[in-house]
Amino acid sequence: MYTIEEIKLILKSMLSKKRYIHSLNVADESVKLAERWGGENEKKKAYLAGLVHDACKDMPQDEQKLLVEKSSGVCDVELETPALWHSVAGAWYVKNRFYIDDEDIINAVRYHTSARAGMSRLEEIIYMADLISADRSYSDVEKVRKLAYSSLEKAMLYALKFSIIEVAGKGSKIPINTIEAYNQYTSAGKI
Repeated sequence: MYTIEEIKLILKSMLSKKRYIHSLNVADESVKLAERWGGENEKKKAYLAGLVHDACKDMPQDEQKLLVEKSSGVCDVELETPALWHSVAGAWYVKNRFYIDDEDIINAVRYHTSARAGMSRLEEIIYMADLISADRSYSDVEKVRKLAYSSLEKAMLYALKFSIIEVAGKGSKIPINTIEAYNQYTSAGKI
């Protein structure tokens, strides 16, 4: 595995300036969320996962698709939805190019866009950090930021509901893992 500084240099060469800054912001936000919801060990993993979560975002789509096709557990909707490829490709990339073998970090990258039922605390942290990082400015961002620090589960439910409504409103398909995540967070045990 590379050092954090080596990974930063690689990412800086792979990503646009805006995407690189976003990655740094997500890494920083991930640490703050880990301080709130995780342990000391979680902070290091959160920073690394946040840093690499969009490693493949600026990669040409044909290259992303090749990595998606090399990946296991990809549903049909993910395979046919280019907006989801970077997270699947990113999980493959961090494992096979950055040599990160921590399954929790790999899964945090893999599901930071679509979510899934049974997410680990780190996966939830990265999902939320991506939505509330300092560079985000959508209309409900302040509400989501407050929720993320008061109840991570309620923040996940809110974010998933928002995402599903937005995707469905465009007439697009929703991956089964997103639906399963939403169903889990709406259950009595999660709210």
